[in-house]
Amino acid sequence: MALNIQNTSLRISAGFLRQFPGDPVPQIAFSGRSNVGKSSLINALLGRKSLTRVSKVPGKTITINFYDIDKKMFFVDLPGYGFARRAPQEAAQWRELTDSYFTKNPNIDRLSLVMQLIDSRVGPTEDDVMMLDFLRASGLSFIVVATKCDKLNVTERRAAEVAFASHPAIGTDTPIVFFSSLKGEGKTALWQQISAHTGIRCP
Repeated sequence: MALNIQNTSLRISAGFLRQFPGDPVPQIAFSGRSNVGKSSLINALLGRKSLTRVSKVPGKTITINFYDIDKKMFFVDLPGYGFARRAPQEAAQWRELTDSYFTKNPNIDRLSLVMQLIDSRVGPTEDDVMMLDFLRASGLSFIVVATKCDKLNVTERRAAEVAFASHPAIGTDTPIVFFSSLKGEGKTALWQQISAHTGIRCP
């Protein structure tokens, strides 16, 4: 069953649990801090320039966006976390929405893989560690995507690879993919992970 990524559209921007699609297809979720590069990564994987809007204002995405990929899977773009200028009430609403996807979602068994995005220049922040701990405790399948790796020089890249591989919250059993939306590095590796977790032949 091959995947035609050209047949992709935004199914819904869901602000409530009741709006989550119930289609019996695998879901791939994208999680990470605001401005970590989720929109750029999704656009790069799908060969699009503006399917998901790349905002200059961190934390602008306030919904869970479900992208229908050829009627065979969903890409699930979760709201970014860790945006310091967000009002406490907004932050609570955003946490509740994301928590509902993981803890109250009747279709959670269709979540095949979580891509946990972490800025390669920064490494896991306190918020990232909390998310990694949650994913590990929940038993969900996840990988770590080290974004914006094109911004590292050779020495910084080697140091980042060592730091990510040895970080206790990531663990030695967690796949780590260094990714650059600008240069396309890591794109093939991510599609291989998606294929391995869904059984769908991907690009």
